[in-house]
Amino acid sequence: MKIKRELWFGLTIMGLIIAGTAVMLLSADKITNGHLGLMMLALVVVAIMMGFPTAFTLMGMGMIFTWLAYEENTTKTLDLMVQSAFKVMSNDVLISIPLFVFMGYLVERANLIEKLFRSLHLSLARVPGSLAVATLFTCAVFATATGIVGAVVTLMGLLALPQMLKGGYDVRLSAGAITAGGCLGILIPPSVLLIVYGATAGVSVVQLYAGAFFPGIMLAGLYILYVIIVAKLKPELAPPLSEQARFIPLPALTQQISDAVSNRALPALLKSLKGARNVNVPTGYILKELFITLLPAIVFVLVAFMSWRVATAPLEPEDMPAAMESSGGMMSLESPSGSSGGLAEPPASGGVQEPPGAGGLAEPPAARSGLQEPPSSGGGLQEPPGASAGGLQEPPGARGGVQEPPGAGGGVQEPPGAAVGVKEPPGSGGVQEPPGAVAAPTSGGAAGGVAASPAPEPERRPASTGFWIGLGIGVVALVAFYGIMSFQRLEVFKMLLSSFFPLVVLILAVLGSIVFGLATPTEAAAVGAFGGFVLAAAYKQLTLSVVKESVFLTAKTSAMVCWLFVGSAIFSAAFALLGGQELVEKWVLSMNLSKTEFLILSQVIIFILGWPLEWTEIIVIFMPIFIPLLDDFGVDPLFFGLLVALNLQTAFLSPPVAMAAFYLKGVSPPHVTLNQIFAGMLPFMGIQVLAIVLLYIFPEIGMWLPQVLYR
Repeated sequence: MKIKRELWFGLTIMGLIIAGTAVMLLSADKITNGHLGLMMLALVVVAIMMGFPTAFTLMGMGMIFTWLAYEENTTKTLDLMVQSAFKVMSNDVLISIPLFVFMGYLVERANLIEKLFRSLHLSLARVPGSLAVATLFTCAVFATATGIVGAVVTLMGLLALPQMLKGGYDVRLSAGAITAGGCLGILIPPSVLLIVYGATAGVSVVQLYAGAFFPGIMLAGLYILYVIIVAKLKPELAPPLSEQARFIPLPALTQQISDAVSNRALPALLKSLKGARNVNVPTGYILKELFITLLPAIVFVLVAFMSWRVATAPLEPEDMPAAMESSGGMMSLESPSGSSGGLAEPPASGGVQEPPGAGGLAEPPAARSGLQEPPSSGGGLQEPPGASAGGLQEPPGARGGVQEPPGAGGGVQEPPGAAVGVKEPPGSGGVQEPPGAVAAPTSGGAAGGVAASPAPEPERRPASTGFWIGLGIGVVALVAFYGIMSFQRLEVFKMLLSSFFPLVVLILAVLGSIVFGLATPTEAAAVGAFGGFVLAAAYKQLTLSVVKESVFLTAKTSAMVCWLFVGSAIFSAAFALLGGQELVEKWVLSMNLSKTEFLILSQVIIFILGWPLEWTEIIVIFMPIFIPLLDDFGVDPLFFGLLVALNLQTAFLSPPVAMAAFYLKGVSPPHVTLNQIFAGMLPFMGIQVLAIVLLYIFPEIGMWLPQVLYR
């Protein structure tokens, strides 16, 4: 009966599409190539819903309709196919897809997810709905490391669903948490969807990754908040864990310390180092446990020190007030005649004269002792009568010695703090360089030579009040952490160290190198693939069968995505060549929509398309139609991509083609029905809509990080 309902739903949608296309063609005064393009679009959707392969359907429809429109010119059809395929093959960004997929399959087979779920489950034992919260948290972390929706949903269905059902959790809440959490990999980087969108829309994948980071965290946070509220208001849907489920057995030596001293980890380990034979526990074991216990404090000290250095770093020159440059700062001596600022030529004729045609005072190359007269005195510095050989003396009547500014070559600049004209430094009769300049070497006599004062060390700024407040809060939190750390919690922390933190290091290595511009997505994907190798080897899962299976699945997934790109390129080129894009653009512009109305219309269309189609088909078919319209409404393609990425999770959560539901149904117990899974998805779909609204109202959620880092 269920199959019939789904079949009727699909047939109804196809009938509506065909009827709408027929009405459009019959109402047109003249059938043009643009109408053929719209008919091609409708037939592609129907063919995909009937089960035809998406990539080859796109290629076939594009070539057939191009040939129908230009029947007399077959060469144009062949050129369209070859050029579109070559454009995809020459796209370097697509190289990152197989590397990220390969990383995901290796991490999945490293058997980390079971340890991660267990450790998070125990660490969140006192939170309402702890099993569902741990499931969502595990899905978010694992989705960040893999990005493979099917793998995450399937594994969590095997691990979390039986435990939630055994703990008395509602079937719908359990299924909704697993399917919604598994779909976070569509949005959270390194997401393959963002790579596909970036390549289709011509948007930087690096900026997309930076922009999707906070919306992904926001969506996961909304999921977790919903589960906690439901568990608090209706505890019968998510009962708290029993004492037996929370019990954590201690190792024998740790139990011995706990019984002899105390159950508080840090004081007990410190006291056990004293006394008779360390309470019969080897010193090496105590020191190892003490080091693990102090790891949070060590990390806190390192982070606090680095933060202090950043907060108190001296200001760069470009951060100095502009007023210093305009009034008391260094100014060019090449000022127009009659200006009051700069270095004025002394009125005395026997003083230091500016050579004709020179741009400023230049030190002769062969000068060894102070400023000397060059061999051929056609221009440059002339020695006044009666000057000693040791250096250049002040001419009679001059107001001060000439100071050479640092780095002056093409024009003499006024040294810092100098007033109008030339001032003589105190206690000096010769020419001196300003502080911080490099002294010219002298030949022997110091009298009258060029003197240089040492450069002052830049002073650090005082730390801001916000830094000290943050440091104080961190210290209080650290003290509270060690105040409640028992040996049981220490065991949970050790479980997190072996499961959660390796994944965090891998994620930071991959995403951090991309977001901060240290590597391209392709290079970071290669690092991630190597990191997957290391993790699998560290957990003794790197066998020949694992590598073979990972390579095969990577090749299969990558071939599907890349063939989709080829089909999409041919289809979109044919659609534009036939004039379908122009018709759509004219139709949308004729509606006189505002920017908000256009965004609502486009997101509603994408939301509806998420019912019968998957995200890959929506991206490769419909994004080339929407992207050219963004300029007309002043919409940033990056912001539009973030809205689309949030919206396209409905392709995995909305019936009847909700692939996450079918993944979960394949591994769930027989009594869990597909309708229950669909019902559990609906509240999380509503949360997705809320997240889209929040992102539209507060676009800084997605745009702040790219603007700070790249604009």
